[in-house]
Parts: sequence; structure tokens; C-alpha cells
Amino acid sequence: MQWTDIASHRGGAFLWPENSALAFRQALALPAEQLELDVHLSADGEVVVMHDATLDRTTDARGPVRARTLAELRQVRVMGTGGEPPPTLAEAAAMVRASGRILRLEVKADGEGRPYPGIVPACLAVLDAAGLRGRTVAMSFEPLTVAELAAAGGLQRLVLLLEARPWRGMGLPGAIALARSCGAEEIGLPVTELAAADVARFRAAGLAVGAWGGNDEATIRHGLALGLDAIATDDPPLALRLRG
Repeated sequence: MQWTDIASHRGGAFLWPENSALAFRQALALPAEQLELDVHLSADGEVVVMHDATLDRTTDARGPVRARTLAELRQVRVMGTGGEPPPTLAEAAAMVRASGRILRLEVKADGEGRPYPGIVPACLAVLDAAGLRGRTVAMSFEPLTVAELAAAGGLQRLVLLLEARPWRGMGLPGAIALARSCGAEEIGLPVTELAAADVARFRAAGLAVGAWGGNDEATIRHGLALGLDAIATDDPPLALRLRG
């Protein structure tokens, strides 16, 4: 059976404050192969780790990440961390490099769904400074972002992410065509959207298959039974135990 990598989703969001340095320290102490995180750009073009385009949900501040400089973001506190600011990609990359793990990096769009101008070269500069480009699985929901990453080259793998609704709308042939058009090497979907026949057809088309949302015993077992290349989970200890 295909070996399935376990990726700590946002550092393990069920267990620790998501996308925080605290979460990354805890996740990297586990034998999960990959650390998954998300990035946005600050007002001065620094790459900052945050899932949402705004600070509202996970910090003591409000408003878009993009509206603040890195110096201003250093004054923001991620809730539940005891006062830590949002980490930069450089800080997270240094932790991943030291651990010997794989970085699973989602490049986000802004609050309007538009790719940030310059975010791809900014991310690559950080990865190159850390010597981590070849150990990074780069992902995006934006085909233009995936295409820009593909044109740059040198990454371990490129993933086109699809939410459930567009996936259901385009179907498997559409997803394969879109992945090929932007240079993706893997499709990423919610784990509950995938069946064995889908995985087989993606693989026959030369695409790897990953998923997120494997967050309880049933969904993790489903992903493992499908033989996915990677499962991003908010509960990495549970996924590791179930994988055995």
C-alpha cells in the first residue's frame, strides 16, 4: 500500500494555537513527516504565517494582515500562546530545517481572493535562504499561483487545492485538466470528497493525491485506506497512532 505522510495541519490546530510558533514546536517534536502552514504578505512585503487574511479570529488584533508592517505585526499576539506574535515564514522555515522535516506551504490569496503581487518570489527567497526549497511542498487554491511556482521550479512538489464545490462542479476530468494547465503535480481535496476510484484515476493521470480534514478516527482511517500521498490533520498524534 502507498505510504501516507502525516502533515500537522496549521501545526495541529486541535491541540495547539493554529499557525503559531508554539504549535510548530510541539508538532515538530512528533514523528509526523510534514508541517503544514499558511502565509500572507505584510504591508512591507514580509511573508507572515496566518491562515486567514485578517487577524480577527486568532489574535488580539483586528483587520487585514496586509494592512500592517512586520514591525506592527510583532506587537500582535496569537491567542493561547502566552504572548507570541505570528511567526514569519523565515522563523517557521528555520524550525522545519532544524527538524529535518518537510514544509507543506500553502500560499494564500488576499481577503478578496486575489493572489498577492510578489508573494511567490518572496516565499522562494525565504525558502532559499533556509536551504529548504527542495524540501517544500507548495500549495495554493489559485491556479495562477501554482503556475508561478511551477515556472520557478525546484520545489519538492506542487499541489493544486480544490474546495468541495468547485471539485463537484468540474469533476475529475476538469480537475486533471486544471492541474495540468498550471503545472501541479498533486491534487489536494477534502478527504471526505475522495473515493478509491478518484484516487486511481488521478494516479493514472500522473498526479499524486493529498487531502485535508482527516481530523477524527473515521476520516483519518478513510484517508489511510485510500493510500493518499499525504493527509493534513489537526490531530497529528491520532493520525500517527492510526497509521501505526
